[in-house]
Amino acid sequence: MARDTYKYHFKQGHRIIYTGITNDLQRREEEHRRNFGGDGHIFEVGRATTRDDALKWEREQAAKGRSTRRR
Repeated sequence: MARDTYKYHFKQGHRIIYTGITNDLQRREEEHRRNFGGDGHIFEVGRATTRDDALKWEREQAAKGRSTRRR
């Protein structure tokens, strides 16, 4: 399986605003800046992984109460 999916936190200052996965970090950062404000940035979590593993991580983040696209 291809390791082409990135796990990330979108942060404003030290605060995590959003947690998610993507195959294009730059595009996703631009989308979040439009939605949440221009001063945020993406912090990549770990290395690129498989989509299945990234989805598992994302579910774990949601279970911890982190804001994700799958609320």
